[in-house]
Amino acid sequence: MRKIILIVAVSLMAACNSAKKGTSNSTSKYTVENLGRMDAEDLMKNYPDASLEEGTDMFEEGTDERPYTILYPGTENELHITWQDKDRTEVHDLRYSKSGKWRSETGINVGTTYDELVKMNGKDISVYGFGWDYSGAVDWNGGKLEKSGLRVFLTPGNKPENKFYGDKIINATPEEIEALDLKVGAIVINYAI
Repeated sequence: MRKIILIVAVSLMAACNSAKKGTSNSTSKYTVENLGRMDAEDLMKNYPDASLEEGTDMFEEGTDERPYTILYPGTENELHITWQDKDRTEVHDLRYSKSGKWRSETGINVGTTYDELVKMNGKDISVYGFGWDYSGAVDWNGGKLEKSGLRVFLTPGNKPENKFYGDKIINATPEEIEALDLKVGAIVINYAI
């Protein structure tokens, strides 16, 4: 009887472990936080179908030159990685702005609404004005997502009034925020902090 119980227990444990592996592998491949632990070589191994595009460009409003890699260029799964070093061994940041397969562990994705962000943050958020390099940037105001490493940029679904443009936190009523129809348009994770 003990042998049967032992065999059943071992079989159940093996089944659970293989189910966990199947589930985590299928979702973790497109979990953006996992990319921060990879170098360029890892990317080629893990994303052989990504048609990687590489180069060097200026970032941070034209003040820093960095190498970059683009995964799945020109598709819904396009994702940009900038590197801290020319050998592409350490991720500086990654960004994506299309609603493909990429997902964040936080639950924030391209298309997440303003109200959903406030709820996830557990505190009101502030939004910077539109029409500049950091258009629609979110300030977490010390909420739950403050230390998530995520920089989120909101895009208005409706044309903003002139007073909502520029490098400043917008001062808007709840009705004006609702009328703007704000949704996440881009997500950046910065690993160089």
